[in-house]
Amino acid sequence: MARDLVRTACITWGLTEEMTDTAALVIVELLSNAVRHAWGPSVRITVDRPSDKRVRLAVVDRAPDRLPHLHIPQDEEQSGRGLVLIEALSERWGYDRLGPAARPWGKSCWAELSVKQGDP
Repeated sequence: MARDLVRTACITWGLTEEMTDTAALVIVELLSNAVRHAWGPSVRITVDRPSDKRVRLAVVDRAPDRLPHLHIPQDEEQSGRGLVLIEALSERWGYDRLGPAARPWGKSCWAELSVKQGDP
């Protein structure tokens, strides 16, 4: 469903198939990390276009203390490449804790992709 949401937004914005495929891959990796490392019965996905030159993808979860960190996996490791892919495919990525600083209730992990020349 997350992939379909991103594809629908990118197609609506008239972005290229390459950009649409990249955005779909990034949201799947963000979502996979939330499912694997956070907790709670649900997550929230946002797809935004804060400017003509950017697409912002985010997944909100309820685990404010389980922060993402870039790990370079060894060749024999079976997993752990999600953030490496996000790092390679996005202009920038990060997270924001949500709620009061003393007691946050969740976090938003996000990635921003640059809209390439030729995309509207």
